[in-house]
Amino acid sequence: MTGLRYVYAVCRPFGTPLQSQLAGVAGDPPRLLPHHGLVAVVSHVPEADFAEEPLRAHLEDLDWLTGVARAHQGVIDALTTVTTPLPLRLATVFRDDSGVRTMIEAREADFRHTLDRLEGRVEWGVKVYLPADTESRSAPEPRREASAASGRDYLRQRSRQARTREDTWQRAEGFATRLHRTLAAHAEDSRLHAPQSPALSGAAGHNVLNAAYLVPRADSEEFVEIVDRTKDETENGAAGIRVELTGPWAAYSFVEPGETGESRKPDGEGEGRT
Repeated sequence: MTGLRYVYAVCRPFGTPLQSQLAGVAGDPPRLLPHHGLVAVVSHVPEADFAEEPLRAHLEDLDWLTGVARAHQGVIDALTTVTTPLPLRLATVFRDDSGVRTMIEAREADFRHTLDRLEGRVEWGVKVYLPADTESRSAPEPRREASAASGRDYLRQRSRQARTREDTWQRAEGFATRLHRTLAAHAEDSRLHAPQSPALSGAAGHNVLNAAYLVPRADSEEFVEIVDRTKDETENGAAGIRVELTGPWAAYSFVEPGETGESRKPDGEGEGRT
């Protein structure tokens, strides 16, 4: 198949084959392009969509971009099960194999340094949410009456509602702080990302904690068990608090921007979360 070269990631050589039915961006199966002891994972994409001008236009098309991001992430996820990939930025495209090799040579030192640092490690994402209706459920809306006494009662009830909401948020933030401290102690590194807006993430509720943890693959089962125990505690105690675990991911949050050209999760997870 002819076309441009779409590059998903750079990694070290590995012996386990990728899934036979794995399709990449534009439906072309990914292949391995070895060079200088490293491997670029690439597939062919059509110039009609990925040359500079059409690509610039497509990047304004959310539906098109979402499809590319899902295919891109599918390849990264498959790589993460068999090796430690260093994901490149969404829609990293070169004219031909020679262009990919030139890119590897230009960034070789950074690639090797980062792969050494992340070898055998994966990223887990943890989010804490309060229900979207926290404010409305805090207390019933008081009825307004015409009399001065009722007016004072109304203001007192509104004040109690405000204190209840504040108490709820403080408990949630305290829980999130303790959870982060516990999980960070069981991880090699951690990142606190800005809370995600429900309008952008599509998740229900107010995002109180949005964190990523770098965990050795061998320790991942223990890490997941710690999070699961926390979920049980919130279901039995902390009213309305929801803990969400995602992963294992390639270690997007722990790659310095200059190392891969601002490598980030194309679906937005953990501040990529492109």
